[in-house]
Amino acid sequence: MFVSFHQPILCFRKTIRSLTRPVLFILFCLFCTHTALSQEEDTASKAPRSFINNIFQQMMQAVTRKDSVQRLSVLNTRSETPFTPYQGRIIRHITTNELGFNKTLQDTSNRIRYVGTRIINTLHRNTRGWVIKNHLFFRENTPLNAYILADNERYLRSLDFIRDARIVVRRVRGTDSVDVEVVTKDLFTITGAVKVKGIKGVMARGAEANFLGMGQRIQLTTLLDRNRHPAFGYEFLYSKSSLGRSLATLTVGYTVINSGISSGMEEEKALYFRIDRPLVSPYSRLAGGLEVSFNSSENYYNKPDTFFYHYSYNLVDIWAGYNLGVTKLLQKGAIRDRSFLALRLMHNDFTRTPKQIAGNFDPIYNNKKAALAEFTLFRQDFYKYNYIYGFGTTEDIPSGYNLAMTAGWFQQLHLQRPYAGINLNHFITTRRGEFAQYFVRGGTFWDQGKMQDASILLGGNVFSKLYLLNNVKLRANVRFSYTRTFNRLTSEPLRINNPFGLRSFRADSAQGVQRISMYTESFLLTTYRVLGFQLAPFGFTDFSLLSPNKEKIYKQNLYSGFGGGVRTRNENLIFGTLELRAIYFPKTPETLQAFKLVFKANLRFRYNSRYVKAPDIIQLNTDETLQY
Repeated sequence: MFVSFHQPILCFRKTIRSLTRPVLFILFCLFCTHTALSQEEDTASKAPRSFINNIFQQMMQAVTRKDSVQRLSVLNTRSETPFTPYQGRIIRHITTNELGFNKTLQDTSNRIRYVGTRIINTLHRNTRGWVIKNHLFFRENTPLNAYILADNERYLRSLDFIRDARIVVRRVRGTDSVDVEVVTKDLFTITGAVKVKGIKGVMARGAEANFLGMGQRIQLTTLLDRNRHPAFGYEFLYSKSSLGRSLATLTVGYTVINSGISSGMEEEKALYFRIDRPLVSPYSRLAGGLEVSFNSSENYYNKPDTFFYHYSYNLVDIWAGYNLGVTKLLQKGAIRDRSFLALRLMHNDFTRTPKQIAGNFDPIYNNKKAALAEFTLFRQDFYKYNYIYGFGTTEDIPSGYNLAMTAGWFQQLHLQRPYAGINLNHFITTRRGEFAQYFVRGGTFWDQGKMQDASILLGGNVFSKLYLLNNVKLRANVRFSYTRTFNRLTSEPLRINNPFGLRSFRADSAQGVQRISMYTESFLLTTYRVLGFQLAPFGFTDFSLLSPNKEKIYKQNLYSGFGGGVRTRNENLIFGTLELRAIYFPKTPETLQAFKLVFKANLRFRYNSRYVKAPDIIQLNTDETLQY
């Protein structure tokens, strides 16, 4: 099946190379001629060539680099394997090593020299050693636990200012001790974006996600729009990672341009405060979070009163959980099965409700109170993979299960009801490099002995192994799901403009009580980098069946989408994947175009691998574990 792609891929690469290299060479010469000299020490031992030919070759290599398949090895190993030979030995010293952008974790002696390396090394301040140590779970003069080191290495890679991390253990001769070195490579954390809003507006955002190398983010967003009164708006955000070595992230912000809770239809003025402490390891005891915000919609665009949703609300949301039996389990490090108990209290109080809603049930604009408890059984070991969502950097993929059972009390408007739900996830990895996640989710409210707003959601997400075709890597992905609701009263109807439906399908008119969806994609990873950006062409098909009533779903109209595109990412930079996608919808509502070209920036393709989260009711139109 896959061999048939060989000849088209070669033709595609030759065509792209012939078109892009002359243009990129001209652009490169304008601002980066001096980088050719940076490879002088690497080429000194090579046979002499003419000066012009040598400069030309070096410039072309700086702009377009070819990485060999052999050098970019495919990962498929258990996370704790490198540390098990040192289990139980005493940790003598802990040191840190922060690499620059001109070095690789695989070979620190190998120098990377392509356009921009000098510039970002000059502008960037590496994460300070004490900041890295603030994110460690282990200490000096304690026994080494292979699983804790593996969990810590994975956690470091999850930080938004760290590209990759390795923990290296070395024996101390003549003793039962070891020295531990934590090697990290940062992301280039200075980022910005500009978004044009018609011909009269522009939004600009600038951020430093690792200000002064101290694990703190400073972000400023400004808006200038002549249709807005006042025309100028702004948002400021500050966050600090592992505040006081607690592994908790603090975030505070103030905005007058926040997209409102009504799917962005209104702008809000908001002051918010958040603190989040995840369960970073199965051996950690505590996890929790707190969010407090004060929000109000503002009619900056002078909408008529009949269309403007005027509201204000205050939110207090707190949860905390404890890892049961962790002290005993620490003494038996091989046991990875865990149980976790969490409690959540939430109060979303509307001090002013939109008059369009009046006293009707609405999943967005109603007052809500909740007291939920959740008991979680889980076992998740991790494997080091790559080329799942990333472009070669290490990805931590879970293997095991997670079963969360939720029960509690929920009030929406004047309706008070008990709630019960279940969320089961099973993660499978294979030696061949395949990965799959299967899930079953369901929940229901009870009122006067009857089920209300009941739901069931079944699905899976499967990745094939990585196929190597000459200088190209190929992987396939299939996602599928089935959703059904019963006796809906206050919850949202099922839609297909979300991860359980069709990508980039934005019509809200398609609603129902049953939904079947499938998404298939094959993507290629080429060996060429343009200015450090690696290219990944892909093709896809998308299908959804949506039933507006209890009729048989296979008799309903089929919604579908077909197309392809290209993704690109520079793994050294903090902003996410760039994606250009061309889509054809054979069947669309009158308000939706059949052909669509979509460009998205800053996509976060990273697998969500949290052990536990705040107790919540089952969500049917959103999913944090599926990329969209």
